[in-house]
Amino acid sequence: MRQRPAIACAKLALSCANTQAAAIPLRTGPVLHRLNHMVQYSNTTIDATFAAVADPTRRGILERLGAGERSISDLAAAYDMTLTGMKKHVHVLEVAGLVVTEKVGRTRQCRVGPARLEEEAVWIANYRAMLEARLDRLGDFLGHTHGDDV
Repeated sequence: MRQRPAIACAKLALSCANTQAAAIPLRTGPVLHRLNHMVQYSNTTIDATFAAVADPTRRGILERLGAGERSISDLAAAYDMTLTGMKKHVHVLEVAGLVVTEKVGRTRQCRVGPARLEEEAVWIANYRAMLEARLDRLGDFLGHTHGDDV
């Protein structure tokens, strides 16, 4: 009985692949695992702070806590969020040092934490200075190319 051409080609490709795989190893030596440090594996304080304030809900929590101490239940109600969801947001802020929590009776109270944000303020000032310098150079370039000062 004669095989269909497609089946015959598939069997031939499979047998060739098996032969080549056995003859040539894909890797030689130990397998090294790489960790992408650009994703979410940073442990510095400045990174934790910027990650914490990157979320609009967490920024809103900080604004509310700036007005005074609140319970997690109060914060969750203000954002129409589950207690579990609010606890996760508060935990991120707590890790960054932006919020402190304390168990009082059956509730967990939150208040603004001890973080001074000095390192973050310096980084932002340096970044702003770099951007302004680039804009100044762009203005100079445009002034020279168009023949008039901008």
